[in-house]
Amino acid sequence: MTDTASQGSEKSDGDRQFVTSLHRGLEILRAFRPADKAGLGNSELAERTGLPNSTVSRLTFTLLKSGYLVYDEGTGRYRMGVPVLSLGYACLAGMQVRETAQVYMQELADEAGDGVLVALGGRDDMAITYIAAARSEGVISLQLSVGSRISLARSAMGRAYIAGTTEAERAEIIERIRERTEPDRLQEILDGIEDACEQVRTRGFYCNIGGWQRDVHAVSVPYRSQQPDTPMLAFNLGGYGFSLTKDRLENDLGPKLVNLVNMVSRVGY
Repeated sequence: MTDTASQGSEKSDGDRQFVTSLHRGLEILRAFRPADKAGLGNSELAERTGLPNSTVSRLTFTLLKSGYLVYDEGTGRYRMGVPVLSLGYACLAGMQVRETAQVYMQELADEAGDGVLVALGGRDDMAITYIAAARSEGVISLQLSVGSRISLARSAMGRAYIAGTTEAERAEIIERIRERTEPDRLQEILDGIEDACEQVRTRGFYCNIGGWQRDVHAVSVPYRSQQPDTPMLAFNLGGYGFSLTKDRLENDLGPKLVNLVNMVSRVGY
């Protein structure tokens, strides 16, 4: 059984309010990724969710009848239906910080130049999902956009999020990382998270040099809105190492990203 399925079991333990079938249906939808342009079959969904094939078949049938999935008879694969998109936009519309931050993000991306991507994201289980993005012009840039998911444990944005969240959530995340990480890689990841916490504490941002992908460098800053209904988020500026050197990130762009977050915070979102 995968982490996704076992997580659902843990959430339901002793909680009579927890509806397991609803949770499993949502896990089917969460299994889809932007790169899955050809769709996913039941066997692939079963592999990604850790659910039995028979359960997946019942869930995809129900989601198909409800319009949340569409079926391609030629390939035997499912794709997300339009109702899923409406849910996503309803979520984004409720985050006013996106509109406030977008102008500042684009200004910083243009100033940084060379295909730099500035993004805003929030936690999605053990990943970070982009909810806003702005990129500068450039021949080569990171192929990420709204809806992209990156590692919570290894990316600059993910580690900055961990550094900025509550002690209780941080402990829960660390426990999940321990459970799902190979022993030979665990200490490296934990050391990276500890380093992120220290960097955020001492200078307000975290600089990640090749920790997510070897040739990608980034700085990230956690963001907690003054609005109680806005979840914990993180801002990120990243790109390929040939244009984003460690010195430039630490002494120029990192502080500028902190200033961006401060400006967004002063607006009140």
